[in-house]
Amino acid sequence: MAKSVPLFINGEFRESKTSEWVDVTNPATNKVIARLPCSTPDEMQQAVDGALSAFKTWKEVAVPERARLMLRYQHLLKEHHDELATLLSKETGKIILDAKGDVWRGIEVVEQAANIASNMMGEVVENVATDIDTFSVIQPLGVCCGITPFNFPAMIPLWMFPIAIASGNTFILKPSEQVPLTSIRLAELFKEAGAPEGVLQIVHGRKSEVDFLLEHKDIQTISFVGSVSVAQYIYQQGTQHFKRVQAFAGAKNHMVVMPDANKEQVVSNLVGASVGAAGQRCMAISVAVFVGDSKAWIPDLKQAMSKVGPGAWDDDDAGYGPLISKPAKERVLRLIAEGKAQGAACELDGSECSVEGYPDGNWVGPTLFSNVSTDMSIYTEEIFGPVLVCIEVDTLQDAIDLVNRNPYGNGTSIFTANGGAARKYQHEIQVGQVGVNVPIPVPLPFFSFTGWRGSFYGDLHAYGKQAVRFYTETKTVTQRWFDDDIPTGPNMTIQLR
Repeated sequence: MAKSVPLFINGEFRESKTSEWVDVTNPATNKVIARLPCSTPDEMQQAVDGALSAFKTWKEVAVPERARLMLRYQHLLKEHHDELATLLSKETGKIILDAKGDVWRGIEVVEQAANIASNMMGEVVENVATDIDTFSVIQPLGVCCGITPFNFPAMIPLWMFPIAIASGNTFILKPSEQVPLTSIRLAELFKEAGAPEGVLQIVHGRKSEVDFLLEHKDIQTISFVGSVSVAQYIYQQGTQHFKRVQAFAGAKNHMVVMPDANKEQVVSNLVGASVGAAGQRCMAISVAVFVGDSKAWIPDLKQAMSKVGPGAWDDDDAGYGPLISKPAKERVLRLIAEGKAQGAACELDGSECSVEGYPDGNWVGPTLFSNVSTDMSIYTEEIFGPVLVCIEVDTLQDAIDLVNRNPYGNGTSIFTANGGAARKYQHEIQVGQVGVNVPIPVPLPFFSFTGWRGSFYGDLHAYGKQAVRFYTETKTVTQRWFDDDIPTGPNMTIQLR
């Protein structure tokens, strides 16, 4: 029988008493590798009570000591980097190189959390009025919560709880029910690093458990990454219950190709950015916009994509792994079929993909469409698979207008040798993260992850300075002292004990 995934409540890994379980499967085989409990209401309440109790003491821990916890934690994460990547590969299906990148990007955020002291500094103005000074201090909010997706089970939890906890909060993590094992290992290492009891809690479940977190009066913030419909629900429900919410949603990321770009760089980067991680990332390039004569490169792109194929996590020749589940595969196949039916030219069709030795895996091969119009479902919907659609326009302005009409605004890039074109694009485009000759412009964690429009619901983004502001509140103090109260004379002594 598959092992059960534990809860992590008040510093202990414990078996749930639930009667409702979810199978966790290996996407390459669809065999059950673990059983996940849907936490009982009592277990959920224990997690909240424990986090609330721990907050009372944790918020008083000196900021440098909280930073030292993160230094110890990042050391352990680096020490166990390959082990974490292997575990992550087995539950997500990611090839080992993608898994290592997932873990490493999380470690980078933990390193930024170790720099928490500089981000907790307030401001001061002396003599805002005669003998009156005003200063601000940054203070934690309380119990914070994170609800994370399947596609980055190391990086995205590490976007959240290290910065929240370093800022003086406690944290409840509800990882994706499809990939819970990596989060449990992250918690084991956090405990080993010296995290106090109750500072991090992990619960499991589906919608009813999420609703518990959204509605609980003692939870102050909700951080979420996932699909558009769920992000909208999280934001609406969370704010309705007076919580601070950041909800990262879907995307339709465009890469604009100018005729003066380096063709080899364009083709190579488009392949990796579109089918890497099986296209299951919110920053994947899913639309290539060819400007002018650059459309002549589509056959070269087709040839390069045809050389890439999926495979098992430990297959050195694999370009990416399987999709996360059978329903995910069925959805991608439906959209590919709709693209053909709606008149797009399917240059490369991955619908019938198979991988030797893994007949039951959720495989989809690289798929390329040309002659795509903006009313086709392969353009309007986020496919979240190894599918790239090509659109042709005449001018850079046409490309900018096209991207700006799209409801999403997560990431975009332009490939060009012309600085003027790059400057115009990055200035006029209404997208939060822009790459110039960089296909997937995910910022390092001293900046923030800044999706716009339909890709994000909230005000303050993930990691960087904005994350610290999300997990904290500012208190402003105005004070006045009177000269007449200053002691004078020979009786001013200091009593030493």
